[in-house]
Amino acid sequence: MTRVFSGVKPTGHLTLGNYLGAMRRWAAVDQHQADALFCIVDLHALTVDHDPARVRRLSRQAATLLLASGLDPEVCTVFVQSHVDEHPRLSYVLECVATDGEMRRMIQYKEKTAREGARGGSVRLSLLTYPVLMAADILAYGADEVPVGDDQAQHVELTRDLAVRFNQRYGHTFVVPRATHPKVAARVMNLQEPTAKMGKSEDVGSGIVYLLDEPDVVRKKVMRAVTDSGREVAYDREGRPGVTNLLEILAACEGGNPEDLSGVYESYGALKKDTAEAVVEVLRPVQERHKELCADPAYVEGVLRNGAERAREMARPRVDAAYRAIGLLPPV
Repeated sequence: MTRVFSGVKPTGHLTLGNYLGAMRRWAAVDQHQADALFCIVDLHALTVDHDPARVRRLSRQAATLLLASGLDPEVCTVFVQSHVDEHPRLSYVLECVATDGEMRRMIQYKEKTAREGARGGSVRLSLLTYPVLMAADILAYGADEVPVGDDQAQHVELTRDLAVRFNQRYGHTFVVPRATHPKVAARVMNLQEPTAKMGKSEDVGSGIVYLLDEPDVVRKKVMRAVTDSGREVAYDREGRPGVTNLLEILAACEGGNPEDLSGVYESYGALKKDTAEAVVEVLRPVQERHKELCADPAYVEGVLRNGAERAREMARPRVDAAYRAIGLLPPV
Protein backbone atom coordinates (compact mmCIF):
# COMPACT_ATOMS: atom_id res chain seq x y z
CA MET A 1 0.00 0.00 0.00
CA THR A 2 1.31 3.46 -0.89
CA ARG A 3 2.51 5.47 2.10
CA VAL A 4 1.84 9.21 2.21
CA PHE A 5 3.39 11.77 4.57
CA SER A 6 2.49 15.42 4.92
CA GLY A 7 2.43 18.06 7.60
CA VAL A 8 1.48 21.55 8.68
CA LYS A 9 3.74 24.05 10.43
CA PRO A 10 2.25 25.86 13.47
CA THR A 11 3.61 29.31 12.65
CA GLY A 12 0.17 30.86 12.22
CA HIS A 13 -3.53 30.10 12.09
CA LEU A 14 -4.44 27.66 9.32
CA THR A 15 -6.01 29.25 6.27
CA LEU A 16 -8.40 28.58 3.43
CA GLY A 17 -5.30 27.93 1.32
CA ASN A 18 -4.19 25.16 3.68
CA TYR A 19 -7.64 23.60 3.53
CA LEU A 20 -8.38 23.80 -0.20
CA GLY A 21 -4.81 23.09 -1.24
CA ALA A 22 -4.11 20.19 1.09
CA MET A 23 -6.22 19.32 4.13
CA ARG A 24 -9.48 18.59 2.33
CA ARG A 25 -7.76 16.18 -0.04
CA TRP A 26 -5.98 14.50 2.85
CA ALA A 27 -9.33 13.77 4.45
CA ALA A 28 -11.30 12.89 1.31
CA VAL A 29 -8.67 10.93 -0.62
CA ASP A 30 -5.24 10.34 0.86
CA GLN A 31 -6.17 8.79 4.18
CA HIS A 32 -8.41 6.24 2.43
CA GLN A 33 -6.16 5.34 -0.49
CA ALA A 34 -2.85 5.12 1.34
CA ASP A 35 -1.11 4.35 4.60
CA ALA A 36 -1.15 8.02 5.54
CA LEU A 37 0.70 10.04 8.18
CA PHE A 38 -0.16 13.66 8.97
CA CYS A 39 2.15 15.61 11.22
CA ILE A 40 2.18 18.95 13.04
CA VAL A 41 5.80 19.88 12.27
CA ASP A 42 6.39 22.02 15.34
CA LEU A 43 10.20 21.78 15.18
CA HIS A 44 10.05 23.72 11.91
CA ALA A 45 8.32 26.57 13.74
CA LEU A 46 11.50 27.18 15.75
CA THR A 47 13.52 28.34 12.73
CA VAL A 48 12.31 31.93 13.22
CA ASP A 49 11.74 34.19 16.20
CA HIS A 50 8.68 32.87 18.04
CA ASP A 51 6.65 32.96 21.23
CA PRO A 52 6.86 29.50 22.88
CA ALA A 53 3.34 29.69 24.30
CA ARG A 54 1.97 30.63 20.89
CA VAL A 55 3.72 27.69 19.19
CA ARG A 56 2.16 25.31 21.72
CA ARG A 57 -1.26 26.89 21.27
CA LEU A 58 -1.08 26.82 17.48
CA SER A 59 0.18 23.23 17.51
CA ARG A 60 -2.87 22.12 19.46
CA GLN A 61 -5.14 24.19 17.24
CA ALA A 62 -3.60 22.69 14.09
CA ALA A 63 -4.08 19.16 15.41
CA THR A 64 -7.70 19.93 16.26
CA LEU A 65 -8.34 21.42 12.84
CA LEU A 66 -6.79 18.42 11.07
CA LEU A 67 -9.26 16.21 12.90
CA ALA A 68 -12.09 18.68 12.25
CA SER A 69 -11.31 18.60 8.53
CA GLY A 70 -12.10 14.90 8.49
CA LEU A 71 -8.90 13.01 9.32
CA ASP A 72 -9.87 9.80 11.11
CA PRO A 73 -7.28 8.51 13.64
CA GLU A 74 -8.68 5.01 13.13
CA VAL A 75 -7.70 5.25 9.46
CA CYS A 76 -4.56 7.43 9.44
CA THR A 77 -1.81 8.54 11.84
CA VAL A 78 -2.00 12.08 13.27
CA PHE A 79 0.88 13.17 15.51
CA VAL A 80 3.22 15.97 16.57
CA GLN A 81 6.75 15.94 15.15
CA SER A 82 8.57 16.72 18.39
CA HIS A 83 6.89 13.74 20.07
CA VAL A 84 8.88 11.35 17.85
CA ASP A 85 12.64 11.45 18.47
CA GLU A 86 13.43 9.72 15.18
CA HIS A 87 12.96 13.02 13.31
CA PRO A 88 15.96 14.87 14.78
CA ARG A 89 17.95 11.61 15.00
CA LEU A 90 17.70 11.11 11.25
CA SER A 91 18.06 14.79 10.46
CA TYR A 92 21.65 14.91 11.71
CA VAL A 93 22.61 11.82 9.72
CA LEU A 94 21.17 13.42 6.58
CA GLU A 95 23.04 16.66 7.30
CA CYS A 96 26.16 14.52 6.96
CA VAL A 97 25.03 13.65 3.43
CA ALA A 98 23.76 17.08 2.32
CA THR A 99 26.05 19.88 1.16
CA ASP A 100 26.25 23.53 2.15
CA GLY A 101 25.61 24.57 -1.45
CA GLU A 102 22.38 22.60 -1.63
CA MET A 103 21.06 24.30 1.48
CA ARG A 104 21.95 27.78 0.32
CA ARG A 105 20.18 27.24 -3.01
CA MET A 106 16.84 26.71 -1.28
CA ILE A 107 14.54 29.49 -2.48
CA GLN A 108 12.89 30.12 0.88
CA TYR A 109 16.26 30.43 2.60
CA LYS A 110 17.51 32.92 0.01
CA GLU A 111 14.33 35.01 0.21
CA LYS A 112 14.19 35.14 4.00
CA THR A 113 17.92 35.82 4.27
CA ALA A 114 17.61 38.71 1.84
CA ARG A 115 14.66 40.19 3.78
CA GLU A 116 16.48 39.97 7.10
CA GLY A 117 19.67 41.34 5.57
CA ALA A 118 17.79 44.38 4.28
CA ARG A 119 16.62 45.02 7.84
CA GLY A 120 20.13 44.67 9.18
CA GLY A 121 19.38 41.34 10.83
CA SER A 122 20.36 37.72 10.39
CA VAL A 123 18.63 34.35 10.29
CA ARG A 124 18.98 31.29 12.50
CA LEU A 125 21.17 28.39 11.44
CA SER A 126 18.11 26.14 11.66
CA LEU A 127 16.55 28.07 8.78
CA LEU A 128 19.45 26.90 6.61
CA THR A 129 19.24 23.27 7.72
CA TYR A 130 15.50 22.75 8.17
CA PRO A 131 15.02 21.33 4.63
CA VAL A 132 17.13 18.40 5.83
CA LEU A 133 14.81 17.98 8.80
CA MET A 134 11.92 18.00 6.34
CA ALA A 135 13.69 15.28 4.38
CA ALA A 136 14.06 13.29 7.60
CA ASP A 137 10.33 13.72 8.29
CA ILE A 138 9.59 12.03 4.98
CA LEU A 139 12.35 9.44 4.73
CA ALA A 140 11.93 8.09 8.26
CA TYR A 141 8.59 6.59 7.26
CA GLY A 142 9.43 5.26 3.84
CA ALA A 143 6.84 7.58 2.30
CA ASP A 144 6.12 7.02 -1.38
CA GLU A 145 4.20 10.27 -1.92
CA VAL A 146 4.32 13.74 -0.40
CA PRO A 147 1.31 15.97 -1.19
CA VAL A 148 2.68 19.53 -1.33
CA GLY A 149 2.01 22.95 -2.79
CA ASP A 150 4.21 24.38 -5.50
CA ASP A 151 6.34 26.27 -2.97
CA GLN A 152 7.48 23.04 -1.29
CA ALA A 153 8.34 21.09 -4.44
CA GLN A 154 12.02 22.09 -4.21
CA HIS A 155 12.24 20.56 -0.74
CA VAL A 156 10.85 17.25 -1.97
CA GLU A 157 13.44 17.26 -4.75
CA LEU A 158 16.14 17.73 -2.11
CA THR A 159 14.65 14.81 -0.18
CA ARG A 160 14.86 12.64 -3.28
CA ASP A 161 18.47 13.67 -3.89
CA LEU A 162 19.49 12.87 -0.31
CA ALA A 163 17.75 9.50 -0.41
CA VAL A 164 19.45 8.51 -3.67
CA ARG A 165 22.86 9.73 -2.46
CA PHE A 166 22.58 7.89 0.86
CA ASN A 167 21.46 4.68 -0.87
CA GLN A 168 24.34 4.85 -3.34
CA ARG A 169 27.01 5.53 -0.71
CA TYR A 170 25.86 3.36 2.19
CA GLY A 171 23.47 0.77 0.79
CA HIS A 172 19.77 0.84 0.03
CA THR A 173 18.00 2.26 3.07
CA PHE A 174 15.40 4.80 1.96
CA VAL A 175 12.40 4.86 -0.35
CA VAL A 176 12.80 7.68 -2.88
CA PRO A 177 9.53 9.69 -2.59
CA ARG A 178 7.73 11.78 -5.18
CA ALA A 179 5.77 15.00 -4.80
CA THR A 180 2.09 15.07 -5.71
CA HIS A 181 0.08 18.21 -6.44
CA PRO A 182 -3.70 18.73 -6.27
CA LYS A 183 -5.22 19.77 -9.59
CA VAL A 184 -7.27 22.72 -8.33
CA ALA A 185 -6.30 25.44 -5.82
CA ALA A 186 -2.84 24.02 -5.20
CA ARG A 187 -1.83 27.54 -4.29
CA VAL A 188 -4.59 29.89 -3.09
CA MET A 189 -3.40 33.48 -3.30
CA ASN A 190 -3.75 36.42 -0.93
CA LEU A 191 -7.00 38.30 -1.52
CA GLN A 192 -5.25 41.66 -1.17
CA GLU A 193 -2.11 40.67 -3.07
CA PRO A 194 -3.16 38.03 -5.59
CA THR A 195 0.37 37.43 -6.85
CA ALA A 196 1.43 36.25 -3.37
CA LYS A 197 0.51 33.02 -1.61
CA MET A 198 -2.18 33.11 1.10
CA GLY A 199 0.33 32.33 3.85
CA LYS A 200 -0.63 31.73 7.47
CA SER A 201 2.39 33.60 8.85
CA GLU A 202 1.56 37.01 7.41
CA ASP A 203 1.24 39.95 9.83
CA VAL A 204 -1.80 41.44 8.09
CA GLY A 205 -4.82 39.19 7.77
CA SER A 206 -7.12 41.29 5.56
CA GLY A 207 -6.22 39.20 2.52
CA ILE A 208 -6.17 35.88 4.37
CA VAL A 209 -9.23 33.77 5.17
CA TYR A 210 -8.52 31.75 8.31
CA LEU A 211 -10.35 28.48 8.91
CA LEU A 212 -11.85 29.81 12.13
CA ASP A 213 -12.96 33.19 10.75
CA GLU A 214 -16.61 33.97 11.49
CA PRO A 215 -18.90 33.89 8.41
CA ASP A 216 -19.33 37.66 8.36
CA VAL A 217 -15.56 38.14 8.53
CA VAL A 218 -15.14 35.74 5.59
CA ARG A 219 -17.73 37.62 3.55
CA LYS A 220 -16.10 40.97 4.28
CA LYS A 221 -12.62 39.75 3.28
CA VAL A 222 -13.82 38.20 0.02
CA MET A 223 -15.99 41.17 -0.93
CA ARG A 224 -12.96 43.45 -0.42
CA ALA A 225 -10.67 41.25 -2.50
CA VAL A 226 -8.46 43.06 -5.00
CA THR A 227 -9.52 42.43 -8.59
CA ASP A 228 -8.02 43.81 -11.80
CA SER A 229 -8.35 46.82 -14.08
CA GLY A 230 -11.22 46.61 -16.51
CA ARG A 231 -14.50 44.80 -15.96
CA GLU A 232 -14.07 41.50 -17.76
CA VAL A 233 -14.34 38.32 -15.66
CA ALA A 234 -11.68 36.24 -17.38
CA TYR A 235 -9.42 33.39 -16.28
CA ASP A 236 -5.88 34.64 -16.87
CA ARG A 237 -3.19 33.98 -14.26
CA GLU A 238 -0.75 36.52 -15.66
CA GLY A 239 -3.03 39.28 -16.85
CA ARG A 240 -5.88 39.05 -14.33
CA PRO A 241 -4.49 37.47 -11.12
CA GLY A 242 -7.18 38.90 -8.81
CA VAL A 243 -10.15 37.55 -10.75
CA THR A 244 -8.33 34.29 -11.45
CA ASN A 245 -7.75 33.77 -7.72
CA LEU A 246 -11.46 34.22 -6.99
CA LEU A 247 -12.41 31.85 -9.80
CA GLU A 248 -10.01 29.21 -8.51
CA ILE A 249 -11.31 29.53 -4.95
CA LEU A 250 -14.91 29.26 -6.14
CA ALA A 251 -14.09 26.28 -8.34
CA ALA A 252 -12.28 24.53 -5.49
CA CYS A 253 -15.19 25.09 -3.12
CA GLU A 254 -17.86 23.91 -5.55
CA GLY A 255 -15.92 21.32 -7.52
CA GLY A 256 -16.10 23.20 -10.82
CA ASN A 257 -13.63 24.36 -13.43
CA PRO A 258 -12.34 27.94 -13.02
CA GLU A 259 -12.10 28.55 -16.76
CA ASP A 260 -15.70 27.44 -17.27
CA LEU A 261 -16.86 29.63 -14.38
CA SER A 262 -15.30 32.70 -15.94
CA GLY A 263 -18.01 32.66 -18.61
CA VAL A 264 -20.81 32.64 -16.04
CA TYR A 265 -20.19 36.06 -14.48
CA GLU A 266 -20.63 39.51 -15.95
CA SER A 267 -19.49 41.49 -12.90
CA TYR A 268 -16.89 41.31 -10.18
CA GLY A 269 -19.54 41.87 -7.54
CA ALA A 270 -21.53 38.77 -8.45
CA LEU A 271 -18.37 36.67 -8.55
CA LYS A 272 -17.28 37.94 -5.14
CA LYS A 273 -20.68 37.32 -3.59
CA ASP A 274 -20.87 33.73 -4.82
CA THR A 275 -17.27 33.07 -3.83
CA ALA A 276 -17.86 34.44 -0.33
CA GLU A 277 -20.92 32.23 0.22
CA ALA A 278 -19.12 29.19 -1.18
CA VAL A 279 -16.23 29.72 1.25
CA VAL A 280 -18.60 30.18 4.20
CA GLU A 281 -20.36 26.92 3.36
CA VAL A 282 -17.18 24.92 2.81
CA LEU A 283 -15.82 26.06 6.19
CA ARG A 284 -19.05 25.56 8.13
CA PRO A 285 -18.68 21.82 8.91
CA VAL A 286 -14.99 22.26 9.79
CA GLN A 287 -15.81 25.02 12.27
CA GLU A 288 -18.67 23.05 13.81
CA ARG A 289 -16.52 19.95 14.31
CA HIS A 290 -13.67 22.09 15.67
CA LYS A 291 -16.00 23.48 18.32
CA GLU A 292 -16.99 19.95 19.34
CA LEU A 293 -13.37 18.81 19.59
CA CYS A 294 -12.37 21.83 21.67
CA ALA A 295 -14.98 20.74 24.22
CA ASP A 296 -13.20 17.37 24.51
CA PRO A 297 -9.45 18.11 24.81
CA ALA A 298 -8.74 14.66 26.30
CA TYR A 299 -9.81 13.10 23.00
CA VAL A 300 -7.37 15.21 20.98
CA GLU A 301 -4.56 14.45 23.45
CA GLY A 302 -5.31 10.74 23.14
CA VAL A 303 -5.19 10.91 19.36
CA LEU A 304 -1.79 12.63 19.44
CA ARG A 305 -0.41 10.21 22.03
CA ASN A 306 -1.52 7.15 20.07
CA GLY A 307 -0.36 8.72 16.82
CA ALA A 308 3.13 9.35 18.19
CA GLU A 309 3.40 5.76 19.43
CA ARG A 310 2.39 4.44 16.03
CA ALA A 311 4.76 6.83 14.24
CA ARG A 312 7.70 5.78 16.43
CA GLU A 313 7.04 2.13 15.67
CA MET A 314 7.12 2.87 11.94
CA ALA A 315 10.14 5.20 11.95
CA ARG A 316 12.54 3.56 14.40
CA PRO A 317 13.57 0.51 12.33
CA ARG A 318 14.48 2.61 9.30
CA VAL A 319 16.33 5.24 11.32
CA ASP A 320 18.24 2.51 13.17
CA ALA A 321 19.13 1.00 9.79
CA ALA A 322 20.42 4.38 8.59
CA TYR A 323 22.61 4.67 11.69
CA ARG A 324 24.10 1.25 11.05
CA ALA A 325 24.58 1.92 7.33
CA ILE A 326 26.46 5.18 7.85
CA GLY A 327 28.86 3.57 10.30
CA LEU A 328 27.54 4.26 13.81
CA LEU A 329 28.11 1.61 16.46
CA PRO A 330 24.83 0.03 17.66
CA PRO A 331 24.02 0.59 21.36
CA VAL A 332 24.92 -2.27 23.70
